[in-house]
Amino acid sequence: MSMQACLASFTLPEDRDGRVRYGYLSDAGIVDLSVRFSHRWSSLETAVSMGALEEMMQLGERMAPDFALADACLEVPITTPEKIICVGVNYPARNEEYNDGKDAPPNPSLFPRFRRSFTGHDRPLIRPNVSTQLDYEGEIVLVIGKPGRHIPEASALEHVAALTLCNEGSVRDWLRHAKFNVTQGKNFDASGAMGPGLVPFSGEAQIADIRLETRVNGETRQSDRTGRMLFGFRRLINYISTFTTLMPGDMIVTGTPTGAGARFDPPKWLVPGDVIEVEAEGIGLLRNTVADEAAR
Repeated sequence: MSMQACLASFTLPEDRDGRVRYGYLSDAGIVDLSVRFSHRWSSLETAVSMGALEEMMQLGERMAPDFALADACLEVPITTPEKIICVGVNYPARNEEYNDGKDAPPNPSLFPRFRRSFTGHDRPLIRPNVSTQLDYEGEIVLVIGKPGRHIPEASALEHVAALTLCNEGSVRDWLRHAKFNVTQGKNFDASGAMGPGLVPFSGEAQIADIRLETRVNGETRQSDRTGRMLFGFRRLINYISTFTTLMPGDMIVTGTPTGAGARFDPPKWLVPGDVIEVEAEGIGLLRNTVADEAAR
């Protein structure tokens, strides 16, 4: 399966100083844009804030790859976001899963995730040593490019710079450790993934009604279309910006379809060796395996 061309953050084994590079990814390999243009853009975050992603894509398309994909380790595309805000229960069948007889709520359900809870493309999700209930959730991510507060729905998409994919992995039994929050079960280190990279946002048609699908070991578990979302992309940006200023590099993880492992009888939890693929039309494919947390 071919890779969707995108812009990614990555590291190389020889960079022992923790340096994170950025470049243009395609089937042909990786063009290291950071060695050529660090005087203009210190990181992908900088390029996002400057509205430079399309220019970077055009530059990368014209250059020969510096590395094979296998030579690099892909990182979460935005390595230092100010905010990662996730949306729960945003597809009709997900609301029905709760079997509480209630209609969809008037406003989206939200929760935060921390940067360390995500890893990059082709890297393992880590099943923590305190639980066997690691689950998958395939989602589309909006990357904010222009700051804003109280953003009207009519102009909301003007604040989007790019798209990427997320496996919003969850540790299910830790979602109910307290009376009213899910933060613990959503924030185990490297329990989720983002990537492979950023696809520049070109307009509403790019995401208005596209297929989002999650597969585990080749079996389709989740499949729905963004046109069926309870809260569309414009509404999410409008609602979130009511209480917090959205900043360049912020990421909104927009919700997952029905079909997570917890909904099977018996549940189908992820185990080491599983391969999970999240795919969306025009955005690409995010692939991860599963490994157990190292013994302490």
